[in-house]
Amino acid sequence: MTSASPTSSLTSPRLAPTALMLGNIITGCSVLAPAGMLPELAAGLGVGVHTAGLLITFGAVVLCIGSPLTAWLTSRFDRRHLLAATLLVLTLGNLASAFAPDYRSLLAIRLVMLAVGALYTPQAAGTAALISHVDKRGSTIAYVFLGWSLAAAVGLPLITFIGSHSGWRAAYLAVGAAGAVSFVLLTWRLPSGLKGAPVDLKTWIALGRNRVVVLLLMVTMLQMSGQFVIFTFMGPLLNKLTGADANAVGLVFAIYGACGFLGVVIATRIVDGWGAYRTSLLFTCLLLVGIVVWTIGAGVYPVMAVAVAIWGLGFASTNSMQQVRLVAAAPLLASASVSLNTSVLYIGQAIGSAVGGSLFSRDALGATGYVAMGFVMVALLTILASRPRARVAALA
Repeated sequence: MTSASPTSSLTSPRLAPTALMLGNIITGCSVLAPAGMLPELAAGLGVGVHTAGLLITFGAVVLCIGSPLTAWLTSRFDRRHLLAATLLVLTLGNLASAFAPDYRSLLAIRLVMLAVGALYTPQAAGTAALISHVDKRGSTIAYVFLGWSLAAAVGLPLITFIGSHSGWRAAYLAVGAAGAVSFVLLTWRLPSGLKGAPVDLKTWIALGRNRVVVLLLMVTMLQMSGQFVIFTFMGPLLNKLTGADANAVGLVFAIYGACGFLGVVIATRIVDGWGAYRTSLLFTCLLLVGIVVWTIGAGVYPVMAVAVAIWGLGFASTNSMQQVRLVAAAPLLASASVSLNTSVLYIGQAIGSAVGGSLFSRDALGATGYVAMGFVMVALLTILASRPRARVAALA
């Protein structure tokens, strides 16, 4: 990979990763927003909860296709211009969503917005690798991905609160306003002249032949599939199983996000010493434990809230460790491998939300937890299979 000039790359070394992280908050809120206000969307648009959930499923399909495609099409672009343009589209897309007259219009706006938004997370991770020293690369990438944790910790509960009290249109307006602020900060603080290695057919072939990369991509898909069996319909599930109202559901989302934030902070602190493999293993175990407790405690609100806290510790940190391991496995191909990781992440979201929606529509609420457990258990076994075979760098 190439980097910016020495002068530009050392400008505001702390603020550049922060600008990237803030952009991930907006990306995360844009992707997750419907999950926080499914009942309001369903009521306001005159559709069922399952149909409203398809905003997440179809959005995930677009994201999984768009991530590697846009990585290939834009690999030679200046990262600051590329990421700023992506944030601008997300901002305008959220603002336009607030004025969508019906379900089909909202879905169309969302698909166009996310087709471009697919760029942000993988390119932000690749850019973080460009602006950080090798020995700090893991913690820098984890810090940038912290934005997704904050999106769940702060953004999603706020979206749920605004949606339940002021309507889903007001929630989209709030995300759009926050996106405008993030766009200005990133344009102001990210160095110019940052470019990664060009992505072409040989890049994809090289990644496909890398055993560790393939295993890591499988892990991401399995982890996300398991989580989104439950997460997409977490609010309606809590309501049906425990009678939780909008405020109680918002509290659980806040617990989930706050613990996700804490988990990434811990992962960021320990990854340079522990290595990404062991850190990933730890937080995937927490992810599994949380889903097991959710399944066993289904119907008891306090137990399910505790389960979400344990689960939350692992949800964002596991994926940030995936990105760290992918960068370490093929540093020169980081932009492509991280874009593929984002792609399979959204494939997992699509699979999980589709399976969860099918179970929810059949009123098989208790089965969602067991299906989620199965996905995450297979993910854990795949992580064990990806254990580094030889002595490598600390991040491998």
